Amino acid sequence: MKVQRLVVGPIDTNCWIAGDRDGVPAVVIDPAGDAERILDALGDRPVEAVVLTHGHFDHVGAVRQVMEATGAPLAVHRLDADAASDPSRNLSGMFGERLSAPAPDIVLEDGDEVRAGDVSLRVLHTPGHTPGSICLYAPGHLFSGDTLFAGSVGRTDLPGGDARALAESIREKLAGLPDDTEVHPGHGEPSTIAREKRRNVFWPRG
Repeated sequence: MKVQRLVVGPIDTNCWIAGDRDGVPAVVIDPAGDAERILDALGDRPVEAVVLTHGHFDHVGAVRQVMEATGAPLAVHRLDADAASDPSRNLSGMFGERLSAPAPDIVLEDGDEVRAGDVSLRVLHTPGHTPGSICLYAPGHLFSGDTLFAGSVGRTDLPGGDARALAESIREKLAGLPDDTEVHPGHGEPSTIAREKRRNVFWPRG
């Protein structure tokens, strides 16, 4: 899989462009802002879907522009779909913003697949940071949103957060992935499952 990372938006969110090679359909994950940079990176490449890993404001800032420019549908998990499109629920009001995404074209559930060319990304529902947080997995790659960071995890002290649910999500959905799986998080530097098992103090033990 060819993976490109762009750090965009008001608080340095990782936007990921994923597909099997240049020139074929891609998936854009968490277009948080700086739409022109994202569209420049895409060039003429078709976009199969725009996917949000969850509905917080810092992941949605360029959704509308990318959708309008590419004609791609928006995919969000069912439990975060309303929050992503509602500034009063996606926390943008806490930061003096009114950012929102459109209503999703595709409502995701655990086990669904998002396809782009020969790439298939499996939806892993990983509640904890938000009720509808997801990760996207293909062999060798995990787009972890704000569920798992290098050395940390997403906050659970915000509305809808649940520390116990987050720990269970990691234990049940991520701990069994191959150690060499590359972790592409919503913020910060990439990692691997093996590295997080060794070094992440939030990784569930036992």
